[in-house]
This record gives sequence, C-alpha cells and structure tokens, in this order.
Amino acid sequence: AQGVARHGRRLGLPVVIVMPQSTPFSKVERTEAHGAEVLLRGESVAESTTYAKQLAAERGLAFVHPYDDPVIVAGQGTVALEMLEDRPEIDTLVVPIGGGGLCAGMALWAKHVRPDMRVFGVQTELCPSMRALLRGEPMPVLRTHSLADGIAVKTPGVVTSEILKQLLDDVLLVDETDIETAVQLLAAQQKVVAEGAGAAGVAALLRHPSLFAGRDVGVVVCGGNIDRRMLSTVLLRGLKNDGKIAKLRISIQDLPGVLARVTQMIGAAGADIIDIEHQRLFNNLAPRQAELDVVMETRGRA
Repeated sequence: AQGVARHGRRLGLPVVIVMPQSTPFSKVERTEAHGAEVLLRGESVAESTTYAKQLAAERGLAFVHPYDDPVIVAGQGTVALEMLEDRPEIDTLVVPIGGGGLCAGMALWAKHVRPDMRVFGVQTELCPSMRALLRGEPMPVLRTHSLADGIAVKTPGVVTSEILKQLLDDVLLVDETDIETAVQLLAAQQKVVAEGAGAAGVAALLRHPSLFAGRDVGVVVCGGNIDRRMLSTVLLRGLKNDGKIAKLRISIQDLPGVLARVTQMIGAAGADIIDIEHQRLFNNLAPRQAELDVVMETRGRA
C-alpha cells in the first residue's frame, strides 16, 4: 500500500488504497501521508479485494493486487536478491506468508541461484490458509483477528500458490504468544520495531529451533506498522512475563498510616510503584478493612 502510494505521487497518478476495516491506524496514516486516498471496506483482505475491483471498474482505474500478480511477485523477489548479495553464506530463508507474494518471489530467486537453499514460509495458527492449500488439507476455520494481521489472509494467491507448491520446503505455524515474544525480543535486543506479521519469521525460529540449528538463516522482518498503543501493550506484557512488572493485592486495616507503611516497605524492597488503588467498597472484607491493588516495577521475578 505504501509503496504504491509513494510511487503514485512520484508519477503524478491518483492512488486509491482499499484496506480491511480492522487495519491498524498506523498503516492507514502512513499510506495517506504518501498522498493516497484510503478506504476501509470489508472484514478481510478478500472482501477488500472484491470492493477494490468493483471500484476500479467504476472509476476506470488499474487494479493492483497486493500479492497475486507475477510482476508483484517479481518485485518482492528482489528482497532475496539483496539478502544473498549481502550474505551469500545463507542456506535457509524464513519468510512470513499472507497471500504468498513475498515468499514466492524470494523462493524463485533463492532456488535459482542456490538449488539446495531451504525456504520456509510462516503462518499464524489462527489463519493457516496457504499451509492447508499446499498440503491438500481441508481448509480450517480461519480467523483474521491476530497480532499478525498482515499475514492473516484467508485467500491464498493462485499465482503464488503454484510457485510455492514447487519451491517451498514447508509452511511453519506460530501462535500468538510466539509472535508477541518475537516482537518483544526484536524491540528489546535488536532495537527493531516490528509489527506482528513482520516478526513472524523470528517467531518461527523461537518455535522450531531444531530446524535451524547449525544453519545460516536469513529471516525477513517485513513490516513495522504496529500502533504505538499495541506496541506499548506488548512490551508491558513482556515485562510482566519477565517478572519486572508485578501486581500485588493486599488486605490492610483501614487505619491512618497503614497505606504509608505499605508504600515504604515496597520502596525499601527496591520496587517502584506505577499504580495504586485503595478499595473500600467492592470487596468482601469487613468495614474496617480495605484492599490495595499495587502495580509496581521490580528488578526481576526474585
């Protein structure tokens, strides 16, 4: 979307981008910043595609498919070309799959220059549409409300699936926890902000380590369109999982000075209080008792 919008402005062409209604606002905002008109239509990429084709016919516009187009596949294949120019020792590629354009293009080039190259696609367990198609399995119930919304595509490409049937080694699945951990890891250790779909390749490394042991692995981090609110939530949940943010519920005597004593004790233990709530009404305690909910930042689980 952003690429088409950017080059439309550069060439003086009007660009209309259709996105699902659940698209993170950061993607909408960045696409509009390149001068495109953005319309939110449909619950999924498939529904957006149907609307976009109708709109193209009504307005006399060219329809540009996000993945199911040989020229789009070829353009995205340049990612593999650049990666292997920079790191020719790579023997394994891990590529997130939505409709399959990026993975198909990269597999075409990688297998052309290195027939022994291993190429793995990655999908979320909520929406493994390409995996089911390539394996000839019944299509499961597909859900698109994922942290990795960018690869939660219900309709695999016809062009892309034919390429991937011939060239892909396998499609690996990751769950929401794997993706969340990968986003946290990239931000904390690599200082890279990735959206859920962009971090799916790293999530596959974490989920399936035995497949990649002793290999030179190239992973595509293919998107940074994550809303700040969602990024904040993911990072804070990571701190909670690491024991660096904790919540205590404490029953106290509802007397002057008790709250001050509790906060002093927490501070003396080396924790920093982020939020504190003093609850007298909505509990089952006696009238002269109260509950404290204390959220605090700590040095670690111990």
